[in-house]
Amino acid sequence: MDEPRLYGSDYSVYVRIVRLCLLEKGVDHHLLPVDVFAPGGPPEDHFLRHPFGRIPAFEHGEFSLYETGAISRYVDEAFEGPPLQPSDSIGRARCNQLISIADNYVYPDLVWGIYVERVSKPEQGIATDHDKVEAAVASGRRCLAAIDALMRDGPWLVGQGPTLADLYLAPMMDYLLMTAEGRELIRPHAALEQWWSRMASRPSMTAFAPG
Repeated sequence: MDEPRLYGSDYSVYVRIVRLCLLEKGVDHHLLPVDVFAPGGPPEDHFLRHPFGRIPAFEHGEFSLYETGAISRYVDEAFEGPPLQPSDSIGRARCNQLISIADNYVYPDLVWGIYVERVSKPEQGIATDHDKVEAAVASGRRCLAAIDALMRDGPWLVGQGPTLADLYLAPMMDYLLMTAEGRELIRPHAALEQWWSRMASRPSMTAFAPG
């Protein structure tokens, strides 16, 4: 069977999510570079794979797909390997709830609102927007408290093994915890700290560190 082709860049949270899914399933793949932040935006032919010009885009044989949620679920269901979605309806609902929290709150507020402002912008010589950071920290407290409450005692976000929820949240937490604000935000949540220690040491996480 053809190895899947993934279009994107290793700095992308969402490209990394799909790569984590593939590695956790034991599936080799090809990463073909597409930089959406390049001058002039992504190459014109990328819009044939993703009409909105985002990353990742995915191909497996003749089948093409975009949107990380769809790709990650396809990877879980199309390939052999450990399941990444709970088998019961309650577990699947909780997994999807946590993915939605990651998409709608963690990524915009904690990756863009804290990491980008504190790390990425200064590296480019751009001033940090301190008001944006302050607002993101307030949102971050709610985000991590909500995730911690849903996780309860762990060891993983949903059940006894890693799921798509863990693989979604982990790349976002990796960026957040590169900041002093992120390390302060997670400190009151012991179960979430312990989860991060387990997640950060998994071979898939160390194999696909952001470039």
